[in-house]
Amino acid sequence: MSEEKKEGAAQGQAQANAPVFRLQKMYIKDLSFENPAAPEVFMEKGTDPKVDVQLKLNHRQLAAADNYEVSLVITAKVINQQNGKTMFIIELEHAGIFLLQHIPAEHMPAVLAVECPTLLFPFTRQIISQATVDGGFVPFLMDPVNFLGLYENTRRQQQQQQAAAPTQ
Repeated sequence: MSEEKKEGAAQGQAQANAPVFRLQKMYIKDLSFENPAAPEVFMEKGTDPKVDVQLKLNHRQLAAADNYEVSLVITAKVINQQNGKTMFIIELEHAGIFLLQHIPAEHMPAVLAVECPTLLFPFTRQIISQATVDGGFVPFLMDPVNFLGLYENTRRQQQQQQAAAPTQ
């Protein structure tokens, strides 16, 4: 009987220390849609737009224990290549609060830079798509983002910079 109690206690301890990754809340921190050439932009035909999309990732630890805010900041500017006029500009900061417990410190950068934004991005993409429709345009569908590839490229660049830096 005491063996069973020990095994049960060990299992309970293992479960208590198991990693926790949970999205607590998603929200829009900032949303801006500009349609500077309206209504003329809707009368133009045969536009082959030029699209410039910028993506930035932010994260910070919150005051509440084990809570982190991760946000995607996206700016998309669409320009009519025929006349150079801006069709629309959309800026969005979409964030989430994540509960991250018992995750080893060496894994935290990857969780914050890969797992969290991967979970947020489909919702971010939908917000942008709907805002462009509400602005009078066809849905602006962003291509999927490989956050793991971005993270690995950033790490590789940092390692190269450190290796190239002169030692004193």
